[in-house]
Amino acid sequence: MLNVNEGHNQELMEHCQTLKEYAQYVAKVRKYTSLGELSLEEAVECAVEECIKEGILAEFLIQNRAEVISMSIFEYNKDEEEKKLRKAEFEAGREAGIEEGREEGRIELLKQLIQRKLSKGKSIDEIAEELEESVTVIQNLIGECEIK
Repeated sequence: MLNVNEGHNQELMEHCQTLKEYAQYVAKVRKYTSLGELSLEEAVECAVEECIKEGILAEFLIQNRAEVISMSIFEYNKDEEEKKLRKAEFEAGREAGIEEGREEGRIELLKQLIQRKLSKGKSIDEIAEELEESVTVIQNLIGECEIK
């Protein structure tokens, strides 16, 4: 996959003027939206105006102004929603990973405690009561690590 954002793949951009100008247009939209002072529609309109003045995709933008603005807003909203979704999914995965790690740590601690208590001659019933776990849980953990 090629990065066609402004400032990347210069050789490709030099061979395809339209792609280069499109990357410049997208950079201007991003610039105006990142300022936070304009609505998305205003930011897109400013980017279109600036590009026309600078001769960037000028003919195309003049002929297709309304469609360009409409599609740019649609695509930008779609991109923003996808970013939000990825961020939410990342956070959910991170939280699940943290929870899984905590549970694994808890199980490892239980196994260590069970092993110590067995080595001191305690019964499974005593261990279960002291660790506030069921006898079944203690037996399963003993079976998992073959504690004797």
